[in-house]
Amino acid sequence: MRSLIMNKLVNGVSLALGALIGFFVHRFLTRVVLTGVGTGVNIAVFVVLVLAGGLFGLSVFPVAFRGLQKLASGLEARLQKMPTQDLVAGAFGAIVFLLIAVLLTLPFSQIPYVGVYLPIGLTLFMGYLGVQVAVKKREDLFNLFTSVPKSVERVVGGQRDKSQKHQSLCAPKILDTSVIIDGRILDICKSGFIDGTIVVPTFILEELQHIADSADPLKRNRGRRGLDVLGKMRKEVGAQIHILDTEVGNGIDVDSRLLKLAQSTNGKIVTNDFNLNKVAQLRGVPVLNINELANALKPVVLPGEEMTVYVIKDGKEAGQGVAYLDDGTMVVVDGGKRFIGAEVEVAVTSVLQTAAGRMIFARPRGT
Repeated sequence: MRSLIMNKLVNGVSLALGALIGFFVHRFLTRVVLTGVGTGVNIAVFVVLVLAGGLFGLSVFPVAFRGLQKLASGLEARLQKMPTQDLVAGAFGAIVFLLIAVLLTLPFSQIPYVGVYLPIGLTLFMGYLGVQVAVKKREDLFNLFTSVPKSVERVVGGQRDKSQKHQSLCAPKILDTSVIIDGRILDICKSGFIDGTIVVPTFILEELQHIADSADPLKRNRGRRGLDVLGKMRKEVGAQIHILDTEVGNGIDVDSRLLKLAQSTNGKIVTNDFNLNKVAQLRGVPVLNINELANALKPVVLPGEEMTVYVIKDGKEAGQGVAYLDDGTMVVVDGGKRFIGAEVEVAVTSVLQTAAGRMIFARPRGT
């Protein structure tokens, strides 16, 4: 049914085209040959030419249409069998070489006689040449196109990594109350081991002031010590210290406000508070723990080494004595209770490393 409708449509179009050809032939003859004939003869010639043109169209155009249809079907079948890479490469090569042909044919178009035909031949030749070259070089072309995005990605990725590293290095360091009262942060800042901006939020200052105004003498001394440490830090490393007035987390406890401030500024909390350290790790906030730094800098003590310690008190277990090294490391001496108030040479038996610090277990030498 579909093919029948198509045949009728082709025949109708062919008849109309043929009749149109007859009409134009009649107009041409009217101007050249039929200039002096009468109206009746002119009409008769017109009818004959239109009918002859229609018959010519019915006999020629359907055949030409079927030939073109067959050619298109063959070309379509061949293109379907051709790999996609060949099609893409061929189309790309044809476009590039046709553009080159257009540029080359501009000067040739001014040549007399051949200037009209030479560009056509050159364009066809360049199009064919572009298809052939691109298909043969398709692997190189696709490698070129895939290598460019990878190169761009490497450059952009490298810049992104550098930017992330720079941001990590320059992240603000937010001081906790405990690390200010501790005082060691002053020496660390003076040594240059902490870079970037050191932030002291106003709510930390308020907490230090509250501690300094406490009725408890011990708390009062701790608060005043923290304020003195901040004052010395402003003098020693004033360019790094920044007092931040922030409203982050109003109404909640100080530790929670510190965590929220660190998250909002992509900063790192500097503390020696064991519990704050654990909570920050659970919430994904970076922490610089002064105690961990101090433990990392303590000299390594191996079992079997000997040292001289001063026993100052008894331990938890019966007969134990407790001594301290210059860096504050606790030394538990088995059987050292009898040496309280005196120096004794001990041999290290074991070392226990905990999050709160390092403990050394020893016994008096010779026992």
